Amino acid sequence: MTTSQAIPRHFLDIRDHSADTLRGMLDDAAKMKRDWKSGRSGPQRAMFEGLVLAMIFQKPSTRTRISFEVAMRDLGGAAIVLHGDELQLGRGETIADTARVLSGFVDAVMIRTADHESVIDLARHASIPVLNGLTDTSHPCQLMADILTFEEARGSVRGQKIAWLGDGNNVAHSWIQAAARFDFELALAIPVGFDPDHEQIQWAKSEGASIKIYRDPEEAVQDSRAVVTDTWISMGDSEADGANRRARFAPYQVTGKIMASAAPDAIFMHCLPAHRGEEVSAEVIDGPASMVFAEAENRLHAQKALIRWCLAGPVAPK
Repeated sequence: MTTSQAIPRHFLDIRDHSADTLRGMLDDAAKMKRDWKSGRSGPQRAMFEGLVLAMIFQKPSTRTRISFEVAMRDLGGAAIVLHGDELQLGRGETIADTARVLSGFVDAVMIRTADHESVIDLARHASIPVLNGLTDTSHPCQLMADILTFEEARGSVRGQKIAWLGDGNNVAHSWIQAAARFDFELALAIPVGFDPDHEQIQWAKSEGASIKIYRDPEEAVQDSRAVVTDTWISMGDSEADGANRRARFAPYQVTGKIMASAAPDAIFMHCLPAHRGEEVSAEVIDGPASMVFAEAENRLHAQKALIRWCLAGPVAPK
C-alpha cells in the first residue's frame, strides 16, 4: 500500500460533501472525459500505479462493476472483485473486522450492498477510503454521473427543474440530496405509500432545497428540463409485490405524452436496467430525448473522479 492519508476520504452520500467539493469532482470528471475522448489520457494511467481497489458485491451489477474496474485500470491501478459468498462476511465475520483486514491489503474499497448501515460501519472501521456503490438507501455514484450527463446536454443544472416519476427509492433519495447540493428544483411524482424517506426530504429542505411531491405525473413534469425514472421492482421483491407495484405505478410510466408535458428540450434519464413497457415506453427510452447510454458511459468518468478524490484529493481542472 502506498496511500498515506491519516484520515481517509470516504464517498458514502451526496449529502456528506459540500457543493464546492462535489463541483470539483464533476469538473475533474469532465476534464478526464475530454482527455479520454481525445486520446490524451496517458498521464492518468501513471497516477495510481501499484494501488488496488477492492470491490465488494452483495448485489448484482453491470455498470457499477465495469465502470469502477475500468476506472481503476485507466488510473494505473488494479481492481479485485469480491462477491459476498466469497468473503467471511457470509459466515459471520463482522464488518469491523473485514474493514481492518482489507485496510491492510488494499488502498480503497467500493461496496454494493443492501444495508446502508453496513457501509457506514465499514467506513467507520477502515483506515482506507470507502465508496458507496449502492445501498437500499442511496446511490450517490449514479447521481454524479447523472448530473454530469445533464450538464453536458443542457448546461448548468443550477436553477433547473428536474422531475422524478415512480418509486421513492434509493436513487430518488440521492436526487433529493443532489437538489440541495446543486441547487435545482426537484418535482417527485410518486403514488401514495411509496414516498421517499421523510428524513431525506426534511434534510434537503433544511439545506434550502426546493422539493415537492406530486400525485399527478403530468403536473410534476410541467416545464422540467429532465424527466427521470427507475425500475418499479427492486432486486429481492417477490412476484406478488411486483404485481402490486406494476398496478400502482402504471399511471407513472414515462410516455411520449408525459414528455410532451415537460419543457420542449427535456431529456430523459434512467440509471438502467430498464423495462420497456413498465416504467418507460420504448418510444421514449429509444427516442431522441433519451440520454440513458450517455448516462451509463458517464459512470466511468464520474467513478474516475471519485476515486481520484478519495485517494489523492481534488484535482483542479485545466
